[in-house]
Amino acid sequence: MLAGGLGGSRFARAIAEAIDPAELTIVGNVGDDVEVLGLHVSPDLDTILYTLSGRLDEAKGWGRAGETWHALETVAELDGEAWFRLGDRDLGLHLVRTDALRRGERLSAVTARLARAFGLEPALLPATDDRLRTWVATPAGDFPFQEWFVRRQHRDEVDGVRFDGAGDARPAPGVVEAIERSDLIAIAPSNPFVSIAPILAVAAIREAIERRRAPAVAVSPLIGGKTVRGPADRMLARLAGGTGPQHVTDCYKGLIDALVIDEADEGEEAGIRTIVTRTLMSDAEGRRRVAEAVLETAGALR
Repeated sequence: MLAGGLGGSRFARAIAEAIDPAELTIVGNVGDDVEVLGLHVSPDLDTILYTLSGRLDEAKGWGRAGETWHALETVAELDGEAWFRLGDRDLGLHLVRTDALRRGERLSAVTARLARAFGLEPALLPATDDRLRTWVATPAGDFPFQEWFVRRQHRDEVDGVRFDGAGDARPAPGVVEAIERSDLIAIAPSNPFVSIAPILAVAAIREAIERRRAPAVAVSPLIGGKTVRGPADRMLARLAGGTGPQHVTDCYKGLIDALVIDEADEGEEAGIRTIVTRTLMSDAEGRRRVAEAVLETAGALR
């Protein structure tokens, strides 16, 4: 599975509940990674980690449940940068990760260790251990992803995205091997431009999916042409020319064999095999429904 952010984490949970979770490998986006107060933060990997281990703050859709904010309050009191919300429980994870990276451990190895400590059964892999960062071009200028998304609350329209470091980035250990031995490649209902595209910007990952033997199925992030949260619909309208199933499919040309869409988008052209269901994963029934649609489609394609 290729996944990023909240939509990716909920889809990962859906699939993990539908199959033996030990058979699931999740390749997470690291284009959102950011250095905050000297700490290496991997927001998408952490959201997946927290969701699958039952630690996510479900109301906010990010961060730890039961969080406190004493450290950040002190940062603000001392005129430090407090725009990126790091809770006290969250800080503990970032301290461990940053210390390990500074001692030369690879991000994939640190992520695996954190996943084991939190009791995850699926394998969670960063797309790459190399530095890869998403930049967003807007009418107000170019911004690192988190600057645009969090500090500026993604209010700027997006003219384009780029992935610094992608040209030299190699897949993290195990990523290409997981794709090559998979029975199904699934793309989560994450933002195609800033959650999935950074993963596909690693050339060897894209090439492995292009030469796939297993079926590849994507889940659209749109419901009636809109996203539940986040700017994916605005970005699709501006960068892809619309917010229909075809515009989602166009983001994955040559990479998918089918697209799961919501009932609200039924009847719209996708240019590829489509499966219609209710795609909102707000509860266990919703997760089961989407997982079954993906798994049954993969079975029919094999």
